[in-house]
Amino acid sequence: MTTSAPRPRTALVTGANRGLGRATAALLHKAGFHVVLAGRDGDAVAVAARTLGEGAGSVALDVTDDTSVARAAARVGPVDVLVNNAGTLLDDGAPPTRVPLSVVRDTLAVNVLGSWRVAQAFLPGMVERGWGRVVMVSSGTGSFANGLFPKTPAYSASKAGLNAATVLLAKETEGTGVLVNAVNPGLTRTRMMPHATTPPEEAAADVVHVATLPDTAPTGAFFRSGQVIDW
Repeated sequence: MTTSAPRPRTALVTGANRGLGRATAALLHKAGFHVVLAGRDGDAVAVAARTLGEGAGSVALDVTDDTSVARAAARVGPVDVLVNNAGTLLDDGAPPTRVPLSVVRDTLAVNVLGSWRVAQAFLPGMVERGWGRVVMVSSGTGSFANGLFPKTPAYSASKAGLNAATVLLAKETEGTGVLVNAVNPGLTRTRMMPHATTPPEEAAADVVHVATLPDTAPTGAFFRSGQVIDW
């Protein structure tokens, strides 16, 4: 009697049409995952997926829209690894006393609620199957240990909120075989931070490390360069 080979694990990466998201998807693809690149621009993620070759797919997904996330989840099916990479930085240089609260609202909508929304769509299935990895791409600017950054108050507060969501989701799913962690990839050269010195391919290695942690690894932790750091 012959048995079929187990299916490759599926990894979904949001904000994956360029920058850190695309670099993360490429490394996961190289590691043998069936990778789904997700982003608001369906055409852009489809082009990015084609450059990775066989075993890569794409889906249009707007993390701020309930219907878009639900439609993407139905189309993609079971996901084993979720990398919540989609993010925005809208307030560079605006101090906390003068940053428009509309900017704070829009930043929180993507960086906190967007990641939380996508996690709600895919985490329950991971728990049902008894295995999964959720990675929140955070920042040192959201760390109280590192120091919140008043020159980007909306972004900093949003990443602190994302860290809190990470811990809460990890506590709920502890002991289920699912690990929920955050990673600080450092200042990465992307369209959002064009003057940063770390190339996205290098930062992506940190993200993939957390996405492929062994079952004995911690959950609800904050990682930097492969090590657990303080919140």
